[in-house]
Amino acid sequence: MERLFDSFANTVARWTGSPAAFLVCVVVVVAWAAAGPFFGFSETWQLVINTGTTIVTFLMVFLIQNTQNRDSAALQTKLDELIRTSDAEDEFIGIERLTDKELIALHARCEAAAKQSQATLAKTRAERRRRGHDDINGDRAE
Repeated sequence: MERLFDSFANTVARWTGSPAAFLVCVVVVVAWAAAGPFFGFSETWQLVINTGTTIVTFLMVFLIQNTQNRDSAALQTKLDELIRTSDAEDEFIGIERLTDKELIALHARCEAAAKQSQATLAKTRAERRRRGHDDINGDRAE
């Protein structure tokens, strides 16, 4: 049942995100608007589009959330595997389960490390220029 729903959700999400689906929606709205004079722009005429769009939106929220949850889990798993097999710190594996406070602290630590790396790089570049090198690759100034 779960595989069937996953397949259905992926198919619907892919189709509803297509230009053809958008065109179908435009045609439906134009047809509804064109029918307005025939129905005297009545409350029933308005209720048809309101009810239809509400139902479609309600159902689409769950389908889209399902596909996003699956995509997010797959992406997180790929990132965890890259971290695990690289020189990166293993403590980053599974950080999606941290609290907001823990994530903010980890982000601040990473930001500080990035600033320190940028400062070191700028210092190194300045020193290379002072010694007569144009860039970090070691090309000499002419």
